[in-house]
Amino acid sequence: MPHVLLKLQTKLQFLLCSEEGQDLVEYALVVALVAFSATAGMKALAAGLTKAFEQVSTTLGSYVS
Repeated sequence: MPHVLLKLQTKLQFLLCSEEGQDLVEYALVVALVAFSATAGMKALAAGLTKAFEQVSTTLGSYVS
């Protein structure tokens, strides 16, 4: 039984010190940051477009009346 626990401890130490999965985590964080930025940017763009179309609508409405 102590031999199995020693092997388990060695394996856990190897996994904790290993940096193989580090790149994947970094790429995932970058993708999440880009997605968040794009979402925030789209909301600001949508608000600006809505305001512009409302102004055009108001101006055209005044010319038609």
